[in-house]
Amino acid sequence: MIAEAGLAALWLAALLAGAQLLFAWAAVAKGNADALRLIRPVTVAQGVLTGLAMTLLIILFLRSDMSVYLVAANSHSMKPFIYKFAGAWGNHEGSMLLWVAVMSLAGAAVALFERGLDKRTHIATLGAQAAISLGFYAFLLLASNPFARLDPAARDGQGLNPLLQDPGLAFHPPTLYIGYVGLSVAFSFAVGALLTRQVNARFARAVRPWVLAAWILLTFGITAGSYWAYYELGWGGWWFWDPVENASLMPWLAATALLHSASVLATRDALRAWTIMLAVVAFAMSMIGTFLVRSGILTSVHAFAVDPTRGSFILILLGIYIGGALILFALRAHTVNEGARFDPVSREAMLVINNLLLCVILALVLIGTLYPLLTEMMGVRVSVGPPYFNTIIGPIALALMVVLVIGPMLRWRKDDAKLLLRRAAVPGGLALLALIAIVGLSSRAVGLLPTLGLAVAAALALASLAPLWKRNLLRTPLFTYGMVIAHFGCAVSLAGMASESAFSSERLAAAKPGDTYEIAGMTVRLDSVMPFAGPNWTAMQAALTVSKDGRVIGVAHPQARFFSDPPTPTTESVQMTRWNGQLYLVLGEALEDGRWQLRIWWKPFVTFIWLGGGLIALGGVLALIGRVRRERRNSKAQASAAAAMVAA
Repeated sequence: MIAEAGLAALWLAALLAGAQLLFAWAAVAKGNADALRLIRPVTVAQGVLTGLAMTLLIILFLRSDMSVYLVAANSHSMKPFIYKFAGAWGNHEGSMLLWVAVMSLAGAAVALFERGLDKRTHIATLGAQAAISLGFYAFLLLASNPFARLDPAARDGQGLNPLLQDPGLAFHPPTLYIGYVGLSVAFSFAVGALLTRQVNARFARAVRPWVLAAWILLTFGITAGSYWAYYELGWGGWWFWDPVENASLMPWLAATALLHSASVLATRDALRAWTIMLAVVAFAMSMIGTFLVRSGILTSVHAFAVDPTRGSFILILLGIYIGGALILFALRAHTVNEGARFDPVSREAMLVINNLLLCVILALVLIGTLYPLLTEMMGVRVSVGPPYFNTIIGPIALALMVVLVIGPMLRWRKDDAKLLLRRAAVPGGLALLALIAIVGLSSRAVGLLPTLGLAVAAALALASLAPLWKRNLLRTPLFTYGMVIAHFGCAVSLAGMASESAFSSERLAAAKPGDTYEIAGMTVRLDSVMPFAGPNWTAMQAALTVSKDGRVIGVAHPQARFFSDPPTPTTESVQMTRWNGQLYLVLGEALEDGRWQLRIWWKPFVTFIWLGGGLIALGGVLALIGRVRRERRNSKAQASAAAAMVAA
């Protein structure tokens, strides 16, 4: 009965979403006071029901209920607990249920906690969120039922994809989905503001925390997913420009632009139309990402291969929502005022340039991701990989980092170009010194982009501290510290990317026990390769002794694993982390003469990539806390002032 209860909860939630949409229409269009009072509890009840449905699906996986088709197709009774738990969303239907559950819970949160919006705009926002939810309920209930029964029940399950059998599955997809759904909330805010003609600074202050929360989770999810792919796939790279990786990067780029644009609108009442358009684009990118991953048109270790009919369903939803929003924008564009103007030499101008560069990168990633799919539809196979992305996007990304150097040094509204040059002299000089040091001290040829990347990273690290210059650090707002840490994290990540690209060393060998290999001043010796048994897999495990200057610094045990359910060979790499980089070790296949393939990389400062990503997310968290605190203080102050006026 658990599966039936979950399905019933989904149907009830879908009915409530329909009621929510009707109540919102009655409240906004007809001014119905009863509808206004009803919409909040209906929204909360919908969130509770979808949360219950997701919980029941997890219970079915934990119990290994093989009478449910989804469990039988994606789990196994011998799987460790964590993979049974995370396996609930490690498939198409379960991940879409998680998506809908998060979306409904986000709508409930907007209904309960949002107090900054105008009442009519708030209700219109909830109505737009209900309209989005209805489409996904239809998709789940009509095309992707996660609670479908299997008759007769299977004796045991087919198992989870071995590449997903990693603790990363427990947190990577949920964080990305919450980030995606956060962008649906921003989209609903934009639609609500257009419907009620309330695109103003108040709207931006209300939407900013939701966008910031979504951006934080996307940042964390992408960073964690990058490291997961880095150590799990054994290819030795931290970003592969895989289409499914791009599917998560594109919404993040749009959300980053939206976050900066909303800040300008909230602070200086400028960029009104641009902010609305970015909210639509950000949600469109999350929908396109969903389509790419779940349509079956991609072949990727990350993608779910499903019936293309389901992909068509998502494509129809994309057309309805985004097309409808663009039509609404066209109809209401004349009601969106230009907003306050600003000088070309100002912080607002730098934020506009920041937005434009982010949008150019987004467009290039989108073209590089979709172009092979379009040519394949016409019978021509084209591969677009790292050479395209690195060559085209790398210089633009560096220009974006230069804008991050300059932006915090500028004042709002208007500044003096001569004063800007003086302020930029110190970080510019540091970049020049870094450039000279790299060119003069490096013992190997370093590419132009990595060299410039290291120089810009040095300048950005220093310039990111500019907002703290000559300020009382104890009275500096928390969101200012958040901005400083996030921009400093960009410098750290950029330094890691450039160092890994410029100075990595690689050894590929066919090794037998006793063989030694030199790399980056270290000696790696293959001691043995022995069988090893895991909880639901078997492996051949190598013992590699790593020494430096005659002193053993560690023993690594990379594995070549084999999963029987389903039959899949995988590699389990080992990373030995030092203060200045990682030694990356992979055991490959056995050769006919008894030797083993061995891959050894030394990656200088590669951990800075993920350390920087963590700092960027941390900066977002601090900024979110600071913004929420300030808004609460302002609300209390306004309430107190209103009460004093009434008393007077």
